[in-house]
Amino acid sequence: MTMTSNAEVIVAGAGPVGLLLACELALVGVRVTVLERRTEPVPQSRALTMHGRTLEMLALRGVAGRFLARGMPIPSGHFAGLPTRLDFSACDSTYPFTLFLPQRVTEELLEAWAGELGVDLRRGVTVESTGQDEDGVWVVGTQRGTPLRLAARYLVGADGARSLVRRQAGIAFDGVPPTKTAMLGDVLLRTPPAGRALSLGNPAGGLMVVPLGGELYRVIVVDAQEIDLPVETPVSLDALAAATRRVAGDDFGMHAPQWLSRFSNQTCLAQSYRQGRIFLAGDAAHIHLPAGGQGMNVGMQDAMNLGWKLAGVLRGRADAAWLAGLLDTYEAERHPVGAALYRNTLAQSALMMESFDPAGQALRATLSELMKGAELNAVLAHDLSGFGIRYPAALLPVEVGGEACAHWTGRRLPDWPLRHADGTASSLYRHLAGGRWVVLRVDGGAQAGVPRVLDGAWAGARCDSGWVDMITAAVPGREEELDGVAALIVRPDGYVDHAIASMH
Repeated sequence: MTMTSNAEVIVAGAGPVGLLLACELALVGVRVTVLERRTEPVPQSRALTMHGRTLEMLALRGVAGRFLARGMPIPSGHFAGLPTRLDFSACDSTYPFTLFLPQRVTEELLEAWAGELGVDLRRGVTVESTGQDEDGVWVVGTQRGTPLRLAARYLVGADGARSLVRRQAGIAFDGVPPTKTAMLGDVLLRTPPAGRALSLGNPAGGLMVVPLGGELYRVIVVDAQEIDLPVETPVSLDALAAATRRVAGDDFGMHAPQWLSRFSNQTCLAQSYRQGRIFLAGDAAHIHLPAGGQGMNVGMQDAMNLGWKLAGVLRGRADAAWLAGLLDTYEAERHPVGAALYRNTLAQSALMMESFDPAGQALRATLSELMKGAELNAVLAHDLSGFGIRYPAALLPVEVGGEACAHWTGRRLPDWPLRHADGTASSLYRHLAGGRWVVLRVDGGAQAGVPRVLDGAWAGARCDSGWVDMITAAVPGREEELDGVAALIVRPDGYVDHAIASMH
């Protein structure tokens, strides 16, 4: 039995979530082994959408350009396929759009980055059992038929909806069983719809047609006549074409299917995201109707939240007691995000899969009309994109800002341009690329006493100075917003932990 491993963290699953987590850990030298059952990357792309907040996360580590170069920005999105589109221009970000990018490309780019960082990726591994004790974790299985046993300090299950890691950890995965289904197919179209893309809903069902390049299109059909078919029912080209004709009056000459699948409205949320030294992320923690392109994105955001915290613990970057509590904040921060995802995808499921009668159609029309209002549209755009996430509590163990600065706690920062005293320019995210905390002293504000307050802030956590970068800069265009703020303590994931008030 092969037992060789020097990994500190084992990640089960080499999808976007597992790969991003591995990169986040390897960035600071944590030894990571990723185990993947498949021997080759999956050619089909379940996800096609990368949201703006996910792009921000990649920009935080200096690699967003790789993804932007391969994708196509789309300035709007949808909620439940309603006619009124979500307008992401209301979001304060360098990336106020979704990026059309097939999941296979996302995985290709993440795997290349992981290779650059020295991640140990092992394909053809079937995980058969896992376990843990107070000192570490272990995984038993086979790699291409050869017995395998690996040990590490921590294990992360990023192994999908049927997660063996979750089941072996005894974590409940409850929710709404599959009651409604829809079809999708990646097919060639001889006569695509005008404008190439199409989204519509009516009493016969709902339809989306999305161009994938050349004559290849993704066709997604919610067919009122076949909505109750079990998810295991095979999908044929004839069935997809017939459903498309019922909804749209035309099948657009679909032929030569590349991939056909059926999906359901099953919605589940893990009861907890942690059991001792074992953590869950992505589909292992939450599954839902693929509405609004959220699943992969929320999972990748799970990965960053967990990654920098695990890295800090494994590198002993602060007081041991504070670091032990830091790992608990992964579930405290991300489980509510999963719960919000659970609710909004169930709401979209009702609007998309149970709204064929006159009352349902009236509800869709009413909500679509309300979404023309800027306020509701912005709320939904922020929710689906991830820009609206705000964490409720600070991580550092002492108060340093007072009431005047409390509203900054947990707030996400965009990539602010910075101007330094020597006349040079940079941006906030450039200083966060190494996965460290950043203290931004706002140049031009009243700075008296800031060093003393910062010393007090870090004393409670006794943070290693190598985990904290101090910079002083002006923030052009944000002077009014930062009035009264002398410094911001920014977490490695770009959220504000504390603001320090100006001292006059």
